[in-house]
Amino acid sequence: MSAVAAFVKFNRGVMRMPVHWRLWQMLLVVANLIVPIFFLDRLESQMVLGALVVAAGLMTLLTALAGFTRLLGLGHIPWVPLIYFLWTRLDQIPADDLFGLWIRILMVLNCLSLVIDTVDTIRYIAGEREETVKGV
Repeated sequence: MSAVAAFVKFNRGVMRMPVHWRLWQMLLVVANLIVPIFFLDRLESQMVLGALVVAAGLMTLLTALAGFTRLLGLGHIPWVPLIYFLWTRLDQIPADDLFGLWIRILMVLNCLSLVIDTVDTIRYIAGEREETVKGV
């Protein structure tokens, strides 16, 4: 499968997921793509956007290799070093302004996502390898 076909298949799968998962993904997109644009002068925002680009590429590759399966949970692996990086900088980021509030909310959301991703990946390894959205 070509990279373009995998990218299209991934996005079709996302758009055909149940509403609650699309809402969750929308929240992650807002936190990891939209909000950082407003703080582009900050290294932390640049790192968030960089991790998102790497994750998107990884998810496209995983879609090409395994389809729209639970293995896509591995796609957020770039968030592990990102969260660690942000954690090490929290003492330099005030919690009482918009930037500091966003960083803390982002860390919570991404950690929750990693828990979901871990469960999905374990389920894939345990044998649940069918596509999670049919007809993509």
